[in-house]
Amino acid sequence: MGCGRVGAALALQLAPLDHTLSVIDQDPIAFRRLGDGFPGNMVKGVGFDRETLINAGIEQAGAFAAVSSGDNSNIIAARVARETFGVQRVVARIYDPKRAEVYERLGIPTVATVPWTSARLLKAVLGETTAEVWRDPSGAVALIAVNPHEGWIGKSLPDFETATGSRIALYTRFGTGQLPLPSTLIQSGDTLHVLATDEQRDSLRRIAAEAPEAGQS
Repeated sequence: MGCGRVGAALALQLAPLDHTLSVIDQDPIAFRRLGDGFPGNMVKGVGFDRETLINAGIEQAGAFAAVSSGDNSNIIAARVARETFGVQRVVARIYDPKRAEVYERLGIPTVATVPWTSARLLKAVLGETTAEVWRDPSGAVALIAVNPHEGWIGKSLPDFETATGSRIALYTRFGTGQLPLPSTLIQSGDTLHVLATDEQRDSLRRIAAEAPEAGQS
């Protein structure tokens, strides 16, 4: 539901993968974003209206994405798809981070664009060493991009994990993501992509921003 820039991009990425697609929008002009060769169905209507959804094939749908420009429309449509039609994979785009947290707890994954963008901007403006880039649907674990203090250069990734109580999922070096090894040493310019809980974030931020304590191996 929604044929704005996000909805159109999603539909065009799915189109080559042999999925049966339907795109819903109230404005038929929005379908121009899909181009002349789009293989899916284009359905004009309100995305949370039962008749519109049925016309779009919701009864056979394996997944539903509500990505219009309105939070209320997105969450209503997502709940109708999940609760009325039993669609198992449902996601809603939510701009308000507080609403996003509520619906995550209801079991509806959300894409909250504003918090992610603001976190990135905050990091750039303030020069912070950490920024959240992903969070699991339950909200318990975050993936945090960490640029450690230069005092960590030459220390091993396991040393960093031990000091922070976190887990390094991967690291980026010279623009390329790499999987960590026990023998991997931190180099200048590395970005560590760290999995951590909210309880660990403050200590992770503090420890990453300082050189390791003297005597730490």
